[in-house]
Amino acid sequence: MRIRLATPAEFPVLQDIERAAGAPFRALGMPEIADDEPPTLDELERYRRAGRCWVAVDEGDLPAAYLLAEPVDGALHIEQVSVHPRAARRGVGRALLADAAERAREEGLTALTLTTFTDVPWNAPYYARLGFRTLPEADLTPGLREIRRAEAAHGLDRWPRVCMRAPL
Repeated sequence: MRIRLATPAEFPVLQDIERAAGAPFRALGMPEIADDEPPTLDELERYRRAGRCWVAVDEGDLPAAYLLAEPVDGALHIEQVSVHPRAARRGVGRALLADAAERAREEGLTALTLTTFTDVPWNAPYYARLGFRTLPEADLTPGLREIRRAEAAHGLDRWPRVCMRAPL
């Protein structure tokens, strides 16, 4: 897999990847997550314009996964990483995160951060295997606190969630 910036023409494919990647949440009793709408075309364009909408593409240059990120309080915050189920369990998500880490290092950022569900096997337990550690509430930066507030307002706190950090 090769990682590169997404193009606007690929945004509908990214939305399809998000929907497909969300479907397994239904089996965990989280249909609201499975049915959550993917980022809008305008949101994807905002990330792309900032140079922070990356895709992992297959040998035909078709996106199989994507990652959205933005700097938050000196770290690169992973807003979304989604892998199409047909590309799952092949290291694609890991490669996207490693690429994001390298880009963050080049920008002088000190860590990757993200928020995720604690009880979903491909969420917090997966990120812990990749070196992310749960941040205690007292250690959240102002930007991470704001992200958590927005997530709560969106209803994501219906299930246990945490902030995680991986130093670079």
